[in-house]
Amino acid sequence: MASGHSSHILILVTFLLLVLSASLVLGQGTRVGFYSAACPRVESIVRSTVQSHFRSNPTVAPGLLRMLFHDCFVQGCDASILISGSNTERTAGPNLLLRGYEVIDDAKTQLEAACPGIVSCADILALAARDSVVLTNGPSWVVPLGRRDGRVSLASNTANLPAFTDSVDVQKQKFSALGLNTQDLVALAGGHTIGTSACRFFQYRMYNFTRVGNGAVDPSINPSFLPQLRALCPQNGDDSKRVALDTGSPSRFDTSYFTNLRNRRGILESDQMLWTDASTKTIVQRFLTGLSFNLEFGKSMIKMSNIGVKIGNAGEIRKICSKIN
Repeated sequence: MASGHSSHILILVTFLLLVLSASLVLGQGTRVGFYSAACPRVESIVRSTVQSHFRSNPTVAPGLLRMLFHDCFVQGCDASILISGSNTERTAGPNLLLRGYEVIDDAKTQLEAACPGIVSCADILALAARDSVVLTNGPSWVVPLGRRDGRVSLASNTANLPAFTDSVDVQKQKFSALGLNTQDLVALAGGHTIGTSACRFFQYRMYNFTRVGNGAVDPSINPSFLPQLRALCPQNGDDSKRVALDTGSPSRFDTSYFTNLRNRRGILESDQMLWTDASTKTIVQRFLTGLSFNLEFGKSMIKMSNIGVKIGNAGEIRKICSKIN
C-alpha cells in the first residue's frame, strides 16, 4: 500500500512539474487555456477522436507523435505537414510513411461543427500527439495552445529533418538550431519506444555497412541480435516491411528503447549512436530509470511544440487541414 501511495505522489509531482514547464514557455504566443472561452471542449473532442481511431488502428499513436515532430522541424509547428498537393512536405521522402492524417481531419470536422473557424490544425496536431502518448501508457503534459496554421508547405524545406544516418554531432546541430539541447535530443528520440521503421532505413547496417567496408556489418550491433534482425529484414526481401523500433515493447511507451541501446539492440543507426557517443550516453543511462524520462519527455515535447509558432497575421485558421484557405 505504501509503495502504491508513493507512486501516485510521484505521478502527481511529475504532472505538476509539466504544468510548470508549460507555463514557462515564453515569447511564443501560446498559453494554457487559450480556447477556454471560444471552444471549451477542444481537448475533449480531440482526445475522444484519437481514442476512437486508436481502438481500430493502434498505429495512429506513433504516427501522430512522429507527424508533430516532422511538422515542427520544418518551418515551425504550423501544420504545414498536413497540406496535400504536389511538392508539399507530405510528398518528401522522410514524410512518405507518416500516418494519422485521417485522425486530424476527423477532429477538425468535429471542431468546425462545435466552434467554426476557431481551432487551428496546428493545435489539433499538438494535442493529438500528446493524447497518443497517453494512450500507449506514456506521460501526459499540459499543451499550451494558440498556434496558427502556416500557408507554405514545400518538400524542399524538409532537408534539415534529422536523418537515420546522422552522427550525434549532426543531430545536436539540427536540434540546437531550433533551440533544443542535447537532453531534448535524447528525450525526443525516446519517442521511438513506440512505432516502426521500414527495413530500407537500417538494412545497410546488417549487409553493407560501408563505413567499415563493403559487405561489412555495423560493429555497434550486438552479434546475438543480428540473426533476429536479418530474419526480420532478409537481404533481398521487401525493404518496405515495417519493423518495431523498440523490439522489447513496441506498443507501450516505456524505457525499453533505452535498454535496447544499452544492449546494442537499437534499430536505427542514429539511435544506437546515442549510446556510443559519450555526450549522449550519460543521458541515456539516466533515462533508463523511467520517471526521469517521463518528466523530461513531456518538458521536451512542450519546448518542441513551440518551435516557430505563428500568431496573428503570420498564419490562419484553416477550414480544412489539408488545404490552405
